[in-house]
Parts: sequence; structure tokens; C-alpha cells
Amino acid sequence: MSILLTIYAGFTHAFESDHIIAVSNMVVKRNKIIKAMKEGMFWGLGHTSTILLIGILFLFLKYKISPNTYKYLEAIVGVMLVFLGLFRLYQWVIKVKTNRHNTKNLNLEVHNQSSKKYVNTYLPVYIVGLIHGLAGSGALLLVIVSQTNTIANGLKYIFFFGVGSIFGMMIAASLLNLPLSKKIINHKLLQPLLIFITSFLCIIFGIKIIIDNIF
Repeated sequence: MSILLTIYAGFTHAFESDHIIAVSNMVVKRNKIIKAMKEGMFWGLGHTSTILLIGILFLFLKYKISPNTYKYLEAIVGVMLVFLGLFRLYQWVIKVKTNRHNTKNLNLEVHNQSSKKYVNTYLPVYIVGLIHGLAGSGALLLVIVSQTNTIANGLKYIFFFGVGSIFGMMIAASLLNLPLSKKIINHKLLQPLLIFITSFLCIIFGIKIIIDNIF
């Protein structure tokens, strides 16, 4: 039962507001659920990688991090959300300018190929997951301290928590992608609207996190 509860804790952790906002900003460019699920999977893998690393430092080396340090880690996540929102807007502006100036078919073909290459890489979402793991590590380690008495139990908790978070974010990314059909993604008005809404939420929520943890 403890394993199931741990998986459930990781699953629900994936649905926290900052995670949802960050992933929604990325899946908005996906026109297939399977691609959105991969976004969620790589986010979960990145998130679990960071927590596993910090957990190993804590369990094996008895390395402790002060509560104030965790606030700065949370603030880093806020900075990342702001950057993510601004970068998505920057991408859209560059795309619009490129489409306006590229009148030759050869240039358009090169641009489309480079865009496809970027869209199909999942490294950015893995990095986002890595940074998000910084914010979740504090609360997780407190649970490890209170509920585990051996290194093996601590690693087991982190592993199954990670499994739950990966599965949870795959589901979350899929649900966020459901309304995004190919027609909507390519619509001249709806596409920029979706980009602006998700980017705006990313920036606002990121600023809130920074203010709450720094000021």
C-alpha cells in the first residue's frame, strides 16, 4: 500500500499549478496527443533526475540544505517560467517575421525543416523538468526523513514518486493537448491567441513565485 501511495503522491504532484502552466506552454505547439505525452514523459524524467540526485546527496552524504536555500530554488523555478513564457513569445515573433520575409520557396523549405527539427526535440522540456525538480526536492526530502529509516527505503520512495510524476505528467500533457487539433494549431488567429495566453500565464505565475520567495 505504501508503494501505491507513493506513486499517487508523485501522480498528484505532476498536477501542481506551476507544472501545468509550464507544460501547457510547450504542448500548445503539438498537434498530436502522442507527442504531448512524450513532452510529459521527458518533463517527468527531468524532474525525477533532479530529485534523485538531491536524494542521493541527502541519503548517502547526509548533505542538508537550509530552508532559505529552498526558497532560492523555488525562485529559480519562477525565473525559468518567466524565461519560458518570453522565449515562446520570441519564437512566435521570429516565425512571423521569417514568414513575411521569406518569399522564395527554397527559403521557406529550409525554415520549415529547421522548425520541424526544433519541434521534434524533447531536450528543452527535459531541462524544464530538471529545474522544476529543484522546487519539489525540499518537500520530498522532508517526507523521506519522516517516513524512511534506511537508504534503500529512501531510494525506493524517490523511485516510485518519480514513476508517479512521470505518469501523471503524461496524462496532464495529454489532457491539455486534447483541444488542440491540427486545424486549431495552424489557425491564423487561434494559434497566436493560445501562445499569448499560455506565455502570459507563465510569466505572471513565474513573477509571483519569485516575489513570494525572494521579497
